[in-house]
Amino acid sequence: MTTQRPTAGQRVAEPSVRPFDVVRIRRDFPILKQQVHGKPLVYLDSAATSQKPQAVIDALVRYYLTYNANVHRGIHTLSGRATDEYEGARGKVRRFLNAAEDKEIIFVRGATEGINLVANSYGRHHVGPGDEVVISGMEHHSNIVPWQMLCQERGAKLRVIPVSDEGELALDEYEKLLSPRTRLVTVTHVSNSLGTINPIERIVAVAHGRGVPVLLDGAQAAPHMAVDVRKLGCDFYVFSGHKVFGPTGIGVMYGKAELLEAMPPYQGGGDMIRSVTFEKTTYNSLPYKFEAGTPHISGAIGLGAAIDYVTAIGLDRIAAYEQELLDYGARRLASIDGLRLIGTAKHKASILSFVLEGVHPHDIGTILDGEGIAIRTGHHCTQPLMDRFGVPATARASLAFYNTREELDALARGMLRVIEVLK
Repeated sequence: MTTQRPTAGQRVAEPSVRPFDVVRIRRDFPILKQQVHGKPLVYLDSAATSQKPQAVIDALVRYYLTYNANVHRGIHTLSGRATDEYEGARGKVRRFLNAAEDKEIIFVRGATEGINLVANSYGRHHVGPGDEVVISGMEHHSNIVPWQMLCQERGAKLRVIPVSDEGELALDEYEKLLSPRTRLVTVTHVSNSLGTINPIERIVAVAHGRGVPVLLDGAQAAPHMAVDVRKLGCDFYVFSGHKVFGPTGIGVMYGKAELLEAMPPYQGGGDMIRSVTFEKTTYNSLPYKFEAGTPHISGAIGLGAAIDYVTAIGLDRIAAYEQELLDYGARRLASIDGLRLIGTAKHKASILSFVLEGVHPHDIGTILDGEGIAIRTGHHCTQPLMDRFGVPATARASLAFYNTREELDALARGMLRVIEVLK
């Protein structure tokens, strides 16, 4: 029996799902009300940066309007309130990740800085000549380059877990890569180019069985699913605020307290010290030892507001709704002749990467922009992964819980427009 595929102009019949009031949620995001090139904005680039709900915008404005002050050292009222809100945001992040203690939460500029912190502080003191660091073939450049730099400096070697044709890690090969010289395993939780959700608990268990710590890049996981660092068992976890509906320039590096206590500071300056003389400096306790200088106060407060927002909706509900959207979008795109999805892992989140035969992804993005549709085109800071799949770039539609099926229908119609114009 042959099953007839739907055409790109048809809607796909779907089974009923638990109600998710996306119409109400979209009202919380002012930017989604606008038009681009005279067309309603269809924002499908949340993996690059997410849009911000009014609650986050209000939190930022409220800080600057009513209690803008530096934190920790002031004795006046505004400083006290700013400190309370800033440290309150740290507590929200701890609960968001289910970390054991607030001091395990280090505020950084983003996932990239968090990875660099671990590479420079932990890595330089544990990786030496002949040692090895294990990453995967689907890593973002920010989880490749710092380790290349460290290995070059220390005379160590970078080992890479292969990726299958479906976009899944070859776990048998991973186990073979681990050796007595492995000093760290660092992998992405969710691939920013493929959407693959990696089997983190198994990856961590295997590494820990060899006495090797694990860092996870959670930039693409934290916005889309509940993250429990104690259940995952990882030693370090990083994510970026701007991808989880918070401000840019703020991020989080979680680390187990016993590891952080033993690590030297990453940067020197104010607030990371207890006392300073010209002869000697005594460093501050956690988490401040790793937070030199005036922090991104408004960013942390805005991130706290974003965490409040998504927590109120429910990460499990968000994950379920986005999975339904992802499945629907994958079927809509697969119905288009000449279109090939890149990354077909069994367990995916939020990402639809694709190529169209004979058409450069940049041309796809330009034509879709004319239809009011925002996607990302290029190598997505994963050039080695593009090489693995034999493509210079892909077009990437990335989803969030404010997207709709109607927007995925618009994407499919936009792709028909691309074919009409370029073929």
